[in-house]
Amino acid sequence: MDTSKYENLVPKVFLFVDRRCFPDWEIGRSLIDFHDLTFILEGQADYYINGEKFTVKAGDMLYAPPGSIREARTCKESPMHSYAFNFFWEGPDNPIRLPFETVTRNWRTKEILEDIREFSHVWMGKQPLYRMKSRAIFQLIVYRLLSIAHHHQTPILDPRVHKVMAYIMDHYAEDVTIADLAQGVGLNPVYLGKLFKQNTGLTCKEFMNKVRVNNAEMILSAGGFNVSEVAEHCGYHDVAYFSNVFKNIKGYPPSSALK
Repeated sequence: MDTSKYENLVPKVFLFVDRRCFPDWEIGRSLIDFHDLTFILEGQADYYINGEKFTVKAGDMLYAPPGSIREARTCKESPMHSYAFNFFWEGPDNPIRLPFETVTRNWRTKEILEDIREFSHVWMGKQPLYRMKSRAIFQLIVYRLLSIAHHHQTPILDPRVHKVMAYIMDHYAEDVTIADLAQGVGLNPVYLGKLFKQNTGLTCKEFMNKVRVNNAEMILSAGGFNVSEVAEHCGYHDVAYFSNVFKNIKGYPPSSALK
């Protein structure tokens, strides 16, 4: 899944409903011009999206993008309880759709459920700046859903590799060796090297250089330091080597990033 196209999306929720249906509840057939993301907590309902019937029940998530023809009715014997979000993306006519099927089974995680409940409290309370806070919570919900969808295609990182990556990002300016990293997770250095490559597609050294160069770019673009100072700050004691590594990763020399 190409996650880059979702990086700059900012949702604008205009309707949120804690929907506890009566037995005769229904939504009339209509063309929607917004995104409908509905989480079913209890009961059952039949949704018709573009003429196709989808029966949803507890644990399901329904997604209907703009341009969908939607109608729905609850099951009389087991009325639906759901949380429904209707939203747009901020910006002019943003056409991006979320990468979800019309119905996703077993969406429910402890984190997402807690986020939805917090959103509900913020939205209903309507305290000062509630729209800002609710937007942030809903964006976190979308992030969690996208992460789950991405991990269905990309295996979840081995926790030992995740720990090594976190250590590198915290200590990128220091002289860290693969032996140090391996000791921190109780692995043989050779085995860690293979495991890290399998999980990330990079060697430990390549990942270290990537982290260092990304930080170097941020510092250079902020101004106030020259290339030599930034190289030293990011763990490179040889400016020429730093410049070569930077150019190989970014495609341009560090001097081009100077503010």
